[in-house]
Amino acid sequence: MTSKKFKIILWSLGILAAVFLLIFLYQLTQSESINSIMTLLMLLLGLILGGAIAFLASKKLTSQPPVITESSHTIAESMRKVFKIVSAEGQFQEIYNYEETTKLLNFIPSKKKALVIVQAKILVGYDFEKLKWEVDEGTRKVRLVDFPAPEILSTETDYKYYNMEEQFFNLFSKEDLAKIQQNSKQQVIEAAKKSHLPQVAAEQMRTLMTELLSSKNFLLENPGSITEKKDQLALKDGSGVGRA
Repeated sequence: MTSKKFKIILWSLGILAAVFLLIFLYQLTQSESINSIMTLLMLLLGLILGGAIAFLASKKLTSQPPVITESSHTIAESMRKVFKIVSAEGQFQEIYNYEETTKLLNFIPSKKKALVIVQAKILVGYDFEKLKWEVDEGTRKVRLVDFPAPEILSTETDYKYYNMEEQFFNLFSKEDLAKIQQNSKQQVIEAAKKSHLPQVAAEQMRTLMTELLSSKNFLLENPGSITEKKDQLALKDGSGVGRA
């Protein structure tokens, strides 16, 4: 319950108490008891004291801005020069449904499930450290000896969980959530392999190489070698090569 709702309830109870006290005071003033005036003064004093306490309590419950303390320590583990070019970008959305059923005491089913929507941006390009070529200065021609397959250079993912259901004896753990994210990300990568993203990256790289060499008065002798592996897509570590 929020402090605002609690204050409303508190003031409502205070108003009701005041109404009941006024009715009670009115009945006392109609009696001929000797102590009616003293009783009236005591009740008025109690009413004032109760109002003061309610006011102070409501002020105490006023929401205060949170105090946030942050600290970080960044350590650069390694740095090295690379020559990687992004030639295609793909936006993907994966709907991943996770469901796990266990049995308590080997006969009572207990289920937990979650629906995860993964928004992913995948950058595909080439690592020029893997490129091998020959240059003929006399004829001003460049021949590609070995041109690598396009790679997934970066994968940015955002996870949104919907319809998470769990039972008391079968709750989601940190390991479960990590597994869900890993599996759903792998599904996005598989979808990227089956898409036209590798072909787009290869065509873009062939255009770039041809125009770049032409600007230097060189001729690319075998541009087709760039698109020979256009149906392959590898992860940036060189693993996970697949065909679309």
